[in-house]
Amino acid sequence: MDNNKIETISNLFEDKEIRSVWDSEREEYFFSVVDVISALTDSAEPRKYWSVLKSRLKKEGSEVTTNCSQLKMLAPDGKMRLRDAMTTRDIFRLIESVPSSKAEPFKVWLANLGSERIDEVFDPEIAVNRAVQYYRNKGYSDEWIKTRLNGIVDRFKLTDVWKEGGITKPIEYALLTNEIYKGWSGMKASEYKKLKGLRKESLRDNMTDIEVALTNIGEIATRDIAREEHPQGLKENLNVAKRGGGVAKGAKDLYEKETKKSAISKSNSLNYKYIDEQKQIGDKECKKDGRKRD
Repeated sequence: MDNNKIETISNLFEDKEIRSVWDSEREEYFFSVVDVISALTDSAEPRKYWSVLKSRLKKEGSEVTTNCSQLKMLAPDGKMRLRDAMTTRDIFRLIESVPSSKAEPFKVWLANLGSERIDEVFDPEIAVNRAVQYYRNKGYSDEWIKTRLNGIVDRFKLTDVWKEGGITKPIEYALLTNEIYKGWSGMKASEYKKLKGLRKESLRDNMTDIEVALTNIGEIATRDIAREEHPQGLKENLNVAKRGGGVAKGAKDLYEKETKKSAISKSNSLNYKYIDEQKQIGDKECKKDGRKRD
């Protein structure tokens, strides 16, 4: 892929562009509904097709239309106009609702994907093999892959300790993780990803050796302090996470003093880079036709 081009989902349906917008706060892609309808059907008026389909889905009680947003996207005339847009998950649900032969390959793919995940429930090794092969295809060494998998196991050890401390909500895990990152790097995970030019990609998959090591130190220190002190609730665990991150910062400061270089890098493992997009998210539910969007 050309490094000067944005990594987005376009030319996905028989070379027809599917316009997309990245929402950095929600870390989600939103795709133009009309573009998807145009690609999947032979309709000369995809906006009208979507209007009729939207009405039918509402009558059927489908949640797809209620999960639709209003975003500004670049129109053919070069102006930013409001368009109906959906996340990846909801676009797939929409595709399943479109009675088109062009949609069949995607429906088959989704069915196969569901079948594969069921197989993994009975034989978890399938999922592990898939992950290893994915990393190999991305060019990572077997030694790196071993370290990465061990890091995943260590992360579970930490979250198990957090569970014992009364942590149950995803937002709480995110806050604790951010506290560790801030403790040694001065950045939340989202800020760290932005520094490296990442979006949905894994932060750790794009870290240097020293960054991975410092992350591991911070999490291991947090885990061991928590095992010793048994903090309860978010507030107490945040304090421990901050201290664990501080342990990693001590290692970071020593590394930088001895090597005369920063432990934090902007580098990543991507073979592409993103271009900032202008976006504006409006109401959660798609509006009735009456506002200019094209």
